[in-house]
Amino acid sequence: MIHIEQKTHTTQDGKTVIILSPSGRLDITTAWQFRLKLQECISKLSPHVIVNLSQVNFIDSSGLTSLVAGMRDADKVKGTFRICNVHPEAKLVFEVTMMDSVFEIYETEEEALDGTSRSMTS
Repeated sequence: MIHIEQKTHTTQDGKTVIILSPSGRLDITTAWQFRLKLQECISKLSPHVIVNLSQVNFIDSSGLTSLVAGMRDADKVKGTFRICNVHPEAKLVFEVTMMDSVFEIYETEEEALDGTSRSMTS
C-alpha cells in the first residue's frame, strides 16, 4: 500500500492544480494504486498535476510507467504534468532511462507551480 498525500493549489488565474506526494516505493506493487489516483485526479478534479517525489526513495519501471500514463492523461485533456523534488536515489533512474528529458522536472514544488502558471498562460 502506498501513502499519497494530496493538496490542491489555486493559481493566480484561478486554475486548480493537484499536488500529489506519494511516499515510500513506487514499484510494481504500488504503481497501479498511484496510477489510479492520477487518473481519478485528472478526470475528476483538475487536468493540472504536480507529483512531488521527495518521499519516494525507490522507483522502478512500473513506477515510471504510471508517471508516463499520468502525463498522457493530462496531455489528452490539455492539462499539465510536472514532477518536482525527485529523491536523489530515484533521480538516477530518471537519468539512466532518459526519462529526465521526457518529463518536466523541477527542483521544488514552488518552481513547479510557477511553471504551471507559465505554460497555462502561453
